[in-house]
Amino acid sequence: MEQDKQRVNLKREVGMIGAISFIGGTMIGSGIFMSPQYVLSTSGSPGASLLIWAGCGTLSMLGGLCFAELGTAIPESGAEYVYMLRTTRAVLAFMYVFSFVSVMRPAGVTAMALGFAENVVAPFYDGCTVPPLVLKCVAAGSVLVVALVNCLSVRMGTAIQVITMAAKLLAMAGIILGGVVTLLQGSTVNLESPFEGSHVGVGSIGIAFYQGLWSYDGWNTLNFITEELKHPEVRLFFVTTLPNHDDVNSALYS
Repeated sequence: MEQDKQRVNLKREVGMIGAISFIGGTMIGSGIFMSPQYVLSTSGSPGASLLIWAGCGTLSMLGGLCFAELGTAIPESGAEYVYMLRTTRAVLAFMYVFSFVSVMRPAGVTAMALGFAENVVAPFYDGCTVPPLVLKCVAAGSVLVVALVNCLSVRMGTAIQVITMAAKLLAMAGIILGGVVTLLQGSTVNLESPFEGSHVGVGSIGIAFYQGLWSYDGWNTLNFITEELKHPEVRLFFVTTLPNHDDVNSALYS
C-alpha cells in the first residue's frame, strides 16, 4: 500500500505589516545612524555625500525589485542560496552559503551588535571611554536574545520587528524634523558651496559607497523567509502582474 509522502512546511504566519516591518526594521538599523558621518568625511562635501546617498538608494531599489521578481518566480526560503541552487551548479550555491554563514553574515551581525551596544551603554559612561569588554558583552547578549526570540516564535519575532520599526521611524522623523527646522531658521551655510572640497578619487568614492550601501543593507531579507509569508506573490512584489483585484484585496486583509 502506498503511503502518502508528506513534506514538512513552514507556517505562513507573516502578513503584510510583518513583511514591511521585517524589511524596514532591518534596513533602518544602526548603520543609518552611524554611516552618514563616514560618508560625509570620505566624500568631502555635503553635495557629494547627497549624490552618494542617492546612488546607493537607486542601487538598493533596483536590487529589491530584482529580488521581488525572483521571490515570486521561485517561492522558496533562502534568498541567494536558493536562486543560485536553482539556476547554477549546486557547488556554487554551497560555496556561497558556506562563506555567507561563516564570514559574511557573522561580520555584519557583529558590526550591528557593536553599534547597538555602543549606543545602549553610552549614557552610563558619559564623558569617558566605554570599556571594550563591556561593549563586547552587551553585543553578545543582544545577539543571543534576538536568536532566542526568533527560535521561540515567528509571531514574537514579527511583533518585535513591528515595535522596533515604529521606534526607529519616530527617531528618524525627529532627526528629519530637526533638519527641516534648522533650514527654515536660515542655517544654509553647508549648502552655499555644496561641492567644495569634494574627493573625486576612486578610493574615496568606493569607501563612501560602501558605507552608504551598508546603511541600505536589508532590502533582500524578506526573501530569506518566503515560505513563511502569507500570499508571497502579494507581499514580495506589489507592482508586477497580480491575480484579480478581489483576490488581492482578500490577500491583503487576511
